[in-house]
Amino acid sequence: MNAETNEVQRKPKHECQGLSASFYEPLSTGDLDKIIDAAFVVLEESGVQVFSPKAFEAFREAGASVEEDGGIVKLSRGLVEDAVASNPSSITLHSRNGRCDAVLEKDRVHYGTGGTAIYVIDPATGDRRPSTCDDVILNARMAEMLENIHIFTINVFPNEIKAKDDIDVNRFFHSLDNTTKHVMGGIYSLNGCRKAVELAEMIAGGEAALREKPFVSFITLMISPFKVDKDYGEITCYLAEKGLPVVVPTEPICGTTSPITLAGNVLTHVAETLAGIALVQCVNKGAPGICGSVGSISDLRTMNHLGGPIERAMINAAVAQAAQHFELPLYSTAGTSDAKHVDIQAAYESAMSNLLVAMSGANYIHDAAGLMEADLTVSYEKLVMDNEILGMCQRVLRGIEVNDDKLGLDLILARGPGKDFLAEDHTVRYMRDEFFVPHLANRDKREAMRLPAGALAKAKQFVNEVRWKRGGSKLPADKRRQIFKRFPEIRTAT
Repeated sequence: MNAETNEVQRKPKHECQGLSASFYEPLSTGDLDKIIDAAFVVLEESGVQVFSPKAFEAFREAGASVEEDGGIVKLSRGLVEDAVASNPSSITLHSRNGRCDAVLEKDRVHYGTGGTAIYVIDPATGDRRPSTCDDVILNARMAEMLENIHIFTINVFPNEIKAKDDIDVNRFFHSLDNTTKHVMGGIYSLNGCRKAVELAEMIAGGEAALREKPFVSFITLMISPFKVDKDYGEITCYLAEKGLPVVVPTEPICGTTSPITLAGNVLTHVAETLAGIALVQCVNKGAPGICGSVGSISDLRTMNHLGGPIERAMINAAVAQAAQHFELPLYSTAGTSDAKHVDIQAAYESAMSNLLVAMSGANYIHDAAGLMEADLTVSYEKLVMDNEILGMCQRVLRGIEVNDDKLGLDLILARGPGKDFLAEDHTVRYMRDEFFVPHLANRDKREAMRLPAGALAKAKQFVNEVRWKRGGSKLPADKRRQIFKRFPEIRTAT
């Protein structure tokens, strides 16, 4: 791999994960309190409809008011507040080598991939095609190389895997085999979830070892409006029993599965994900539940779900305020676009939403890199370009540090009017760390431009270098042999 690729993957010391941020708060304190109070009213008076027998029984045993006929579960304010109090306020999503652990707490910010797209833009042809296991592998390898991707949320679907119970073990194996960063993923069946957990336990060295330092986490779902699906409910209960991190996000869409107003959508988000946290705690007090916000708006002319509206970022920033109020770890959403090509629209929609949600202090921003076309498609080139956008977001979160040395007052007085600062020790001391230095953006004068000159061209070059340089497995050879023997349904890479 050449020097330029090494430069893209190199991590300047100031671009560490977990920076704190509370710069953007779309809700006033009074408005936030009003939404939170309304969420408690919704859960207590209207409740949620629960289709999972295990979840229904867990709620009943915890003291919720239940209606057998319709499966309605009503959660008192006291029950929900007790669940919030028993849920960990800090959850560490471990990397396998310990170099990229993500601590989800307060307003510390991390970024990652996501979306489970069903298509990719083929890096060789430029055409959209269905994603495969090979794309899971390449995305994991890319995430391993990109310094501002802190967590790899499995972002594409292996369309060639037809058996539902085989999807999860294939996705998690190929991810863990190709990145040492924390791997998070959605789940497609309870049996598949059990396989993925067993796989991770084999790699960790046992159930207790995985629970102590979980390098995998799982995404289930609350179904808007206010439903606990049978499969997702059963999976959530299983993961809560195992004591593994489980995200219980909600995806209400303005005007279809939530009120059309942003306030109504935020209320739906808060109430639904609190119900998810309550379920986790009703099953196993102290289990690591992560609340989540993924919703957006729809184009009411066509009823299409939209990925790139600025209102999506505003909603997720507002939910971040609520999560910080409850001291709950948050899985949030930004960086998505409705663009069909890696173009200006893809850049500005991703940049605006990533920056706003990062500035709100959302703990883990998934979908932050690579997604386009209303979350249906992953572009490898966009993944690289979004990594650069996230580096700029990190620089914003780092803020302007003011101390006696950085202020430079003595230096200004010593130099006096009309004297420059180019050769000063102070300049040399801070010139590397004070500024974000892009890897892709072209800052050369026109006369001095080097090839490849444009950001997209440089991104393509990086993708091709990663494609053609085999990274090797991130798992020990003996573990891989054991895994293939135990799970023959894992499809090998082509």
